[in-house]
Amino acid sequence: QVQLVESGGGLVLAGGSLRLSCAASGRTFSSYTMGWFRQAPGKERQLVATVNWNGIITYYADSVKGRFTIFRDNPKNTVYLQMNSLKVEDTAVYYCAAATTTAAPAIAQIEYDYWGQGTQVTVSS
Repeated sequence: QVQLVESGGGLVLAGGSLRLSCAASGRTFSSYTMGWFRQAPGKERQLVATVNWNGIITYYADSVKGRFTIFRDNPKNTVYLQMNSLKVEDTAVYYCAAATTTAAPAIAQIEYDYWGQGTQVTVSS
């Protein structure tokens, strides 16, 4: 019943920035833990960042700490991923996900109930 639609992906040069958006349906969006994950070709899907219901608690994978920021706008039912200082190794399909019954940090993929279709991010040098 929860639909997630990612947008904002594209091609960017290394060192550049990109902001991803995830628009969510659902009456209780403000209670969900939200997460961003990514999957590169031939690789397993990995955690990028998570944020709790009010945006106060966040968690980041070591590979993106200091470069990426996750935040949300509950009145707009939207969660964002601001990506700065992008590296070639950040290239992947980025997925938005919602955990409806698990509180933050919710770092395990099995804790997420709904997933978006993904948006491609390509970083070139």
